[in-house]
Amino acid sequence: MSCPICEKRKAERFCPAKAEKICAVCCGKEREVTIDCPSDCSYLISAHRYESDHPPYIPTDTPLLDETIPQDVIHTHQQLMAALAFSMAKFCAAQPAAVDNDILVALEALAQTYKTLSSGLIYERPPQARVPGELYDALMAFLDEIKKQQAERAAAASFKDTEIFYLLVFLYRMGLLRTNGRPRSRLFIEFLRGQFPQAPELKREEPRIIVP
Repeated sequence: MSCPICEKRKAERFCPAKAEKICAVCCGKEREVTIDCPSDCSYLISAHRYESDHPPYIPTDTPLLDETIPQDVIHTHQQLMAALAFSMAKFCAAQPAAVDNDILVALEALAQTYKTLSSGLIYERPPQARVPGELYDALMAFLDEIKKQQAERAAAASFKDTEIFYLLVFLYRMGLLRTNGRPRSRLFIEFLRGQFPQAPELKREEPRIIVP
């Protein structure tokens, strides 16, 4: 039987996403591109293991790569960074259609917003697409609530917009390194969810994240 995708080569691999056999070439070429692979597919797992040992190439013109992140900000505010990661993981658990690129688009847009805020300006350009736009709004609302609580308590060590900007840039870069660049990749999402023992339900508990 020929592969239903290319209609040329022999169908040898069972594809759980299509519930039928396809050829090895189409499996490798269309995986997480036109095929929405389930996370437990054995071929997908093998591919991810290989990719984890071969970091993706990140173009030099990728946004936010020229920012220098102070290491003290990352270590001092790990709890806030973990809470942001938890919020993203929780959002993705409720949005099965979310992919890595949705997270990256939302993080980049939010980082750019906080970059302008740290300079004293208010200029927002939220993503137009639905999923990254909703994540952008959710993270913005979360950070606004944190600021509100700190203002009510007159917290002496309240978070500065510049510090939040650097945390967002850090998470964005982490996402670039944790994904494989395929349109339907969820590698970064799975990494985020893997940092919390309650995933995918993500019951509320003290968030934690591994700093690379």
